[in-house]
Amino acid sequence: MPRFALLGAGFIGSVHAANLAVHPDVTFSLVYDINHARAHSLAAAHGARATTDLDEAFDPHGIDAVFIASSTDTHAQHLVRAAEAGIAVLCEKPIDLDLTHAREASAHAAGHGIPVMVDFNRRFDRDYAELRRIVVDEEIGDVELIQLSTRGPSLPPLSYIATSGGQMRDQTVHFFDLARWISGLDPVEVFATGSALADPRLAEHDDVDTSAVTLRLPTGALVQIDSVRRTGYGYDERIEVLGSTGMIEARRHRTGNVSRYSAGRVVEDGLHAGWFERVRPTYAAALDHFITALGNGTAPAPSLEDGLKAQAIAEAATRSLHTRRTETIDY
Repeated sequence: MPRFALLGAGFIGSVHAANLAVHPDVTFSLVYDINHARAHSLAAAHGARATTDLDEAFDPHGIDAVFIASSTDTHAQHLVRAAEAGIAVLCEKPIDLDLTHAREASAHAAGHGIPVMVDFNRRFDRDYAELRRIVVDEEIGDVELIQLSTRGPSLPPLSYIATSGGQMRDQTVHFFDLARWISGLDPVEVFATGSALADPRLAEHDDVDTSAVTLRLPTGALVQIDSVRRTGYGYDERIEVLGSTGMIEARRHRTGNVSRYSAGRVVEDGLHAGWFERVRPTYAAALDHFITALGNGTAPAPSLEDGLKAQAIAEAATRSLHTRRTETIDY
């Protein structure tokens, strides 16, 4: 069983720790964090050992794989170090906020031939996987229009916004990846527009909280993505694909499926309170895919190339927000 070191004991690290601890084919060995108290607390909760020594986390004699869930500015350096140690990597997005640095780190890892997977976990959503299967099997003909929504529920703290890289790189990037994955095509150009409506102070960070993006695929088909940081009614995520002979839709996920009928009205269950409640199962599914790939000796996906391509779209979309022009995507 692969021996895992988890790098990062924050919120998302705690999510991954819980999944590592219960996976039957994993030895959850180590939790690393610069904050020893946080690392110790998370490790103790899941039967692992805590450390503030990176040498332990990258020791190939005791560790087979690292899960990089530390702060974004450390992802690339951890990826490079894992490559030099010959250790497999499951990495939270992005590889680095700077696309040039991300490409350099990815090339370094590729040169060492280690297995690497970028954790675009929404690919492991059951409904999205079925939607993609239908597209791949051409059950709705040729794809002509894809519409994706990612909305709310609440604006993150401004301290997070300041270091997030902006809405395109932080939130919408997941849906750039889904658009590529579902269509099987790399968009060639993008137009993005947005506003700071939930909190005008986002403009001070050169960011938006409400945006609409149009991607053009090489076939001429279009992708539309609306992204909202604050809804007021819960987390709203859905995908629709229009084909030449039909349409498919992965609908909103509600907290339940009971409708209450009374005179003059129908009351239905609402949406999940937050994004995490909606996508929580996908994290375990992504981890399982990575572990299965390691066991089979196959390349896990999403790959580094997938991560870089989604980030390249995000870069072009960010430029478009500022230039207010259609931008060509440079892969």
